[in-house]
Amino acid sequence: MRKLLKMTGIAALAMGAGWAALTLWAESAGPKRSWKLGNQAAKKRALIVYDADPFYNLDEQVCRSFGQALADNGMRVTVATVRAARESPEQSADLYVFCANTYNWAPDWSVRNFIEQHVKLNGKPVVAITVGSGGTGSAQKALEKLILAQKATLLGSRSLWLMKPNDEARAKESNVAVAVSAAYAWGEKIALQVNAR
Repeated sequence: MRKLLKMTGIAALAMGAGWAALTLWAESAGPKRSWKLGNQAAKKRALIVYDADPFYNLDEQVCRSFGQALADNGMRVTVATVRAARESPEQSADLYVFCANTYNWAPDWSVRNFIEQHVKLNGKPVVAITVGSGGTGSAQKALEKLILAQKATLLGSRSLWLMKPNDEARAKESNVAVAVSAAYAWGEKIALQVNAR
């Protein structure tokens, strides 16, 4: 019995250490990448910030699709990873979009840190996007709370999933394709709101 308890304890410790190492790796700031979309002389500017997930690039695909919708509706858009956004001298925008990955039922550390320490959101319009496999409820609420704590105006918040259906009516389609399509459609609606301000 003692041997079984000892082996169970060792296995639990190994799993805990493995989970902690995996979390630290996933949560560390990803590569520096950015894209400019739309007419760079346009009056309205949007900044979309995400931290690249090391496993899947749903976050990047969603951000670029959302950004393309804004650009197609007359805005100049920068889509940037946290590392690129932190190093950019140009952070003032008419719209901020934050896309957070869900790790351990919370929004990723890099995006949270960027919102808290690297941008002034007082009174600014913000959109929150939470991505994950499917269980994003807690992370979405935490991201919304963080944005509102910065006294921003939250125009909208939505979760998009890698594995859970994003639209039951389109369940036979690729879930990623549906998420990217939904991001574009939502981006068009947000562009109308921002352009009307």
